[in-house]
Amino acid sequence: MQRRTLLQSALASAALLQLPAWAQAAWPSRPIKYVVPFAAGGTTDILARIIGPKLSNALGQPIIVDNRPGAGGVLGADVVAKSPPDGYTLLGSTISTHAINSALNPKMPYDAAKDFACVTLIGSVALALIVPANSPFKSLADVLAYGRANPGKLSFASAGNGTSQHMAGEMMKLQGKMFAVHIPYRGSGPAIQDVIGGQVSMGVDTIVVAAPHIKAGTVRALAVTSAQRVKGFDNIPTMAESGLPGFDVASWQGVHAPAHTPPEIVNRIASEITKTLGLPDVKERLDALGLVPASMTPAQFTAFNRAEITKWANVVKTAGLKIE
Repeated sequence: MQRRTLLQSALASAALLQLPAWAQAAWPSRPIKYVVPFAAGGTTDILARIIGPKLSNALGQPIIVDNRPGAGGVLGADVVAKSPPDGYTLLGSTISTHAINSALNPKMPYDAAKDFACVTLIGSVALALIVPANSPFKSLADVLAYGRANPGKLSFASAGNGTSQHMAGEMMKLQGKMFAVHIPYRGSGPAIQDVIGGQVSMGVDTIVVAAPHIKAGTVRALAVTSAQRVKGFDNIPTMAESGLPGFDVASWQGVHAPAHTPPEIVNRIASEITKTLGLPDVKERLDALGLVPASMTPAQFTAFNRAEITKWANVVKTAGLKIE
């Protein structure tokens, strides 16, 4: 009898040792890191700080925002790609980290399709072409005319190489048949500060980031990149209305986790973020920022992400774009 008891105990211990780490304790049992692959002050950072506290309340653990800027979001995304798939590391992902950069950079340190688990889409946001408040440019037509007549004298700031801001600026140059020097930054925060200060001629950034500066009068918005005017900013014309027919670029924001993160955890995070986006106070804040919420299930987001990778690979190839 004693031998049988010892054998049963040994077998039970061995079975426990074979369980994955996340199953040995209720998830989450410690703080969760939310990596933002850009500097503080950008769209991804703002969203992380809106969603983080609500997600923390729902999960019962702190959500720690960790800014890891560099290389158009690649450095921070790579940190998450190489993190343990245990549900304790999330990425504030974007169109740049998971679509554009894959097409632009042949030496990407991660595979956007294989090295991550898609959690959910947060939403999309239009970009705006902005100039300093004291700029002589009053419209997109002014910028295009000056750029054509003075090639190389204009510069535009973006949140980094391979970002949607960079791509929108390049498409503006291409369709507008003008030239401006691209100045990449380590995120929207430092980029927009140099636009305000006049260190660059203009900038392309999301409405989320530009909104408070537009309202404060420190920058002037000349056009938005979406096909339609942005709710709450109806006085700003679209690029298409301003001389570039068919122009339509929007940036999307999402959440990814390392590949092989347990589906139960991925689904739980996706569900809680979807609930968060539906809260009245969150919806009000996102509306004020010009972001259109659009949550997806992990399966829907996976299909969307794959389609975006293909789409931007075609755009980059057709336009002949390269990282500077």
